[in-house]
Amino acid sequence: MYTSIVEMVASTGLILRVAACAADEGYTGDPDLWARQHMWQVVSAADWVAAWDSARANSSLNWNPDTGARDDVITDGMILSVVQPMIATEPAE
Repeated sequence: MYTSIVEMVASTGLILRVAACAADEGYTGDPDLWARQHMWQVVSAADWVAAWDSARANSSLNWNPDTGARDDVITDGMILSVVQPMIATEPAE
């Protein structure tokens, strides 16, 4: 489980997808920096380990070595459900 969490936090594809979500949700600062600073919280707030582990154990047509870039593993909806409330509580810059 912890290895999967570390892999998610380090996944460039997942970080960029979280940043895109933050920007789309109206974060006015640097969304890339926000995502990098909040990845541990984002990953810990969600129950993504089972999806991540399943994808790592099984290949699919959407295979990509950066599992975090795969929207069939961690969906945009999964990201949105964690990032949206976090952005809502961020102080304005």
